[in-house]
Amino acid sequence: MEIGIVGLPNVGKSTLFNAITRAGAECANYPFCTIEPNVGVVPVPDERLDFLAKMENPEKITPAVIKFVDIAGLVRGASKGEGLGNKFLSHIREVDAIAHVVRCFEDPNVVHVDGKVDPVRDIETINLELIFADMETVEKRIDRTKKQAKSGEKQYLEELALLERIKEDLEKGIPVRAMELKEEEIQKVKQYFLLTSKPVIYVANISEEDLLSKKEGELLKKVKEYALKEGAEVIPVCAKIEAELAELEGEEKKELLGEYGLEESGLDRLIRASYRLLGLITFFTAGPKEVRAWTIKEGTKAPQAAGKIHSDFERGFIRAEVISFEDLEKCKSQNEAKEKGLIRIEGKDYIMKDGDVVYFRFNV
Repeated sequence: MEIGIVGLPNVGKSTLFNAITRAGAECANYPFCTIEPNVGVVPVPDERLDFLAKMENPEKITPAVIKFVDIAGLVRGASKGEGLGNKFLSHIREVDAIAHVVRCFEDPNVVHVDGKVDPVRDIETINLELIFADMETVEKRIDRTKKQAKSGEKQYLEELALLERIKEDLEKGIPVRAMELKEEEIQKVKQYFLLTSKPVIYVANISEEDLLSKKEGELLKKVKEYALKEGAEVIPVCAKIEAELAELEGEEKKELLGEYGLEESGLDRLIRASYRLLGLITFFTAGPKEVRAWTIKEGTKAPQAAGKIHSDFERGFIRAEVISFEDLEKCKSQNEAKEKGLIRIEGKDYIMKDGDVVYFRFNV
């Protein structure tokens, strides 16, 4: 799973990226200090994995991971190549979802690229550039489909009608993800790799004072109102505090979280939101050699989940021996769970559930 971190220059994007990946992307108080996308692979925190590791005492513990890509700052005119526009657009095309960082704090020492802090204007600046880029893609596709539609074939006529409808909505400033499309149209649109079809989480970078006060500032309220229209989620974080948390572990980290009245870091909340956004769940394999978390799409059947481990597992799938994490948690070992009859035998049609602990039987 790849999440692209985007935002206007100097909104706290690279500070947040550094905090959550400890990758050390350069931070500076001027635009375009991030020129190439920085990539950080982060382990997904999961207490269930920790519990299984204590139960099995394995040689190896492998968490699920999420990849964050810090993409160079964008300015107005990027769709026409302004600033680092072309690089921005090509890098954003490759990610699964977008974490759009929005500045929701005032600080005279941090320059704003447009001179004044206005989160809704900032969001619209980026959305508009992505819409312009998509319009160009759609117009090229329309020209090609018009030629094909001259044959009178139904598939080309339907595609042309769909493309013209998308163009019309883009011209109204509506991103593809917010358009009213049928399921078969959504599948068709995926082939166009449109930037505004990517799901978005808005990450509101708030001040330390707002975090401590627990009050929703006016700037954050504006972002939430805007996101509500799109059905998008907003995750308030303080990038400055996240940077401090990134330097700590264990009890020290818990202590600092407690001081700010937080139960978990912004990274944890962002990861959970990313999973929800992309419809992802986690299953586990656990034994003396390795305890491991695996990420799959919700609705995945057992053979395809087995295929995540190895293609032979899917090809030669016989059955899955499954126990829910909740049931296993009540036992001292997998043997005890077996004795209590808590481990189920599931076949090819079994739909995996979040938290399943599985042993796959296969034969190739």
